[in-house]
Amino acid sequence: MNPSLKGQKLLVILQYAPDEDFLSRVKTNHPDLEIVWHNPYTAGGGGNGATAKPLPQGIFSDVTILCTWNFIPTPEEAPKLKLVQLTSAGANHCYEHDVYKDKGIDFCTSNGTHPPQITEWVFATFLSFQHRIPRFLDAQKEGEWIRPSLDVLDSVGQRIGILGYGAIGRQCARVGKAFGMDVIVYTMREKTTPEARKDDSYNVPGTGDPGGLIPSKWYSGTSAENLNDFLAQDIDLLVICLPLTPSTTNLIQKEQFQILSKKKAFISNIARGQIINTPDFIEALEKDLIRGAAVDVTDPEPLPKDHPLWKAPNIFVSPHVSWHSNNHRTRLLGVLETNLGRLSGGKPLINLVDKEHGF
Repeated sequence: MNPSLKGQKLLVILQYAPDEDFLSRVKTNHPDLEIVWHNPYTAGGGGNGATAKPLPQGIFSDVTILCTWNFIPTPEEAPKLKLVQLTSAGANHCYEHDVYKDKGIDFCTSNGTHPPQITEWVFATFLSFQHRIPRFLDAQKEGEWIRPSLDVLDSVGQRIGILGYGAIGRQCARVGKAFGMDVIVYTMREKTTPEARKDDSYNVPGTGDPGGLIPSKWYSGTSAENLNDFLAQDIDLLVICLPLTPSTTNLIQKEQFQILSKKKAFISNIARGQIINTPDFIEALEKDLIRGAAVDVTDPEPLPKDHPLWKAPNIFVSPHVSWHSNNHRTRLLGVLETNLGRLSGGKPLINLVDKEHGF
């Protein structure tokens, strides 16, 4: 135990200005912790695709705790580093870094900071498709009053299948249940007991499914047969919330699209683009195997201007922005603050990455 965090130095590299309330609380609770806050981004902001100024030379030299998205040092640059708090929900962009491979350095994600806003994106795009909102927006631009006979299917009684039941998947389940949908989920590890179904990651109060009580049925496994059994359960809306690992790359391809064609599922991918085989995805849309799709992630990313996915029928594409929210910084710093408290008290960290599985 080290309540004051004496001998520890925290380096925060974020696209945000320093949060004085956060800094004040941390200094009160851990008076001996040295804190450096650095924003390398230009006035245009940070995050995916943003440009950043080079970091000052030697900035990592005596850092023991690092909070960042993608500024990952080498072991030589950060010889004292013990903990990396990522701002992302996944850690796949770190797999090849030597610091990540070091068993003596813990990595934690910011899992739990994104579910409210990402879930809103999932249902905003799904409901927009179901109710043909883009068609009416086009008519509005032309000043046309159209009342066509449309085949509109509301959500009550539809089945949402959630592939990966982490923090984001649990909030999708909560909202889907509120809409009157039946919720089924798929996890890699078997979850047969009430204790195993609980969520021990960071959680925004009043959101998600902390006790794992919402799904009507759980599926699990690591084989194609296990996955296909889940996908064959008359799914209307498939939400992909899996981390990207070697075992999830190209997980959804031609065979899986054929299975999903039974109910012509709508696919929502807010995880990583490489989980879906893109050529097979385009073919499934063109052949009307699935009713439509909304993707906030693509393969490749950024998606080139002339890529055929842009023009595939019944698809909505956004540039990896579903995580955006004015509340993101507060929640992210909440994860960091929680882990500082746990570190000082000698308690297990939250959102600790299992490096064997990559999440």
